[in-house]
Amino acid sequence: MVCDIQVGMRRRDFVALTTPALLMAAPTHKTEVSIHGEQFRINGKPTYAGRSFRGMKIEGLLMNSRVVQGIFDDRNPETLVKWKYPDTGKWDAERNTKEFLAAMPEWRAHGLLSFTINLQGGSPEGYSKKQPWITGGISPDGSLKKDYLRRLQMILDKADALGMVPILGIFYFGQDQNVKDEAGVKRAVRNTVEWVLARGYRNILLEVANECDVKSYDHEIIKPARMPDLIQLAKSITRGGRRLLVGTSFGGRTIPTEQIAAASDFLLIHGNGVTEPKRIREMAAAVRKLKSWRPMPVLFNEDDHFEFDKPDNNFIAAVESYVSWGYFDPGASDYSDGYQCPPINWGINTPRKKAFFNLLKEMTGGL
Repeated sequence: MVCDIQVGMRRRDFVALTTPALLMAAPTHKTEVSIHGEQFRINGKPTYAGRSFRGMKIEGLLMNSRVVQGIFDDRNPETLVKWKYPDTGKWDAERNTKEFLAAMPEWRAHGLLSFTINLQGGSPEGYSKKQPWITGGISPDGSLKKDYLRRLQMILDKADALGMVPILGIFYFGQDQNVKDEAGVKRAVRNTVEWVLARGYRNILLEVANECDVKSYDHEIIKPARMPDLIQLAKSITRGGRRLLVGTSFGGRTIPTEQIAAASDFLLIHGNGVTEPKRIREMAAAVRKLKSWRPMPVLFNEDDHFEFDKPDNNFIAAVESYVSWGYFDPGASDYSDGYQCPPINWGINTPRKKAFFNLLKEMTGGL
């Protein structure tokens, strides 16, 4: 049976929020995401309606990019100097968000409908064994930092105006240890969901944690065995009969567990380290063979494999398997490369970025 999952659900409303700012009437937004079987819909219509590419169905997919550092900052003065802009010699969190906002219309014009942004960011070095920086928007007790929320709201408002569907992440390994305890983890989930719902956003997909199977997570409740508890917590919070659509991602080459697939509204997988497109096809097939599988969207929201000039690559393999695909370009901290390592040039400014966005536009037809 194919059924719709919308952000408006028949569930009890959560207890009224405690802060006056959140008790205000939610603003009206123009973009709403819903799920119909394996398809995403925006304002009731399938994404990329009627679109196909080289005989492959595009309608209902959600092409995306990992740009998790849009609200990045660092509270460790010893590492803050690593992210300085070359023209000013210092880091500027406000500039980072403003330049992110300025780039969004161009992404959208090329057919990008979604992007992943995370309250705890991602490694600002791309891949790091140690993460001494303090980059997250979550306080030790699970409360959310106002400056991060202010920057996040600007991005979510812009996404809503552009008809985009952000994938909002909460936790990132290497930063979750800055939340004191399990109670703080649960509080962070509740605070995030309540904040999103109170602001009236209808275009948000929630990623509870980035790569929950990574061993670097400190808190057991964020790891796969107990992640269904956090997913269910997020799904249980409602406002006006509405809830968020919720999932969590797994590391490269790995598919979700049966329990997480059963709890999730959509499935997030990663293609990092997958050098052969056939493995992407195998992962898509394996997900659909899970015992807990039922028709639901599957997304790669992180993949660092490129080769967009070749007739077969991870992007093409995902689409052929009717799976959405996400571009992850870590780059380096020099303001000229990638989308992960601050200071970041958020424009389509490198050969690699141009190759992705050009293929994306050809595939989706752009705006």
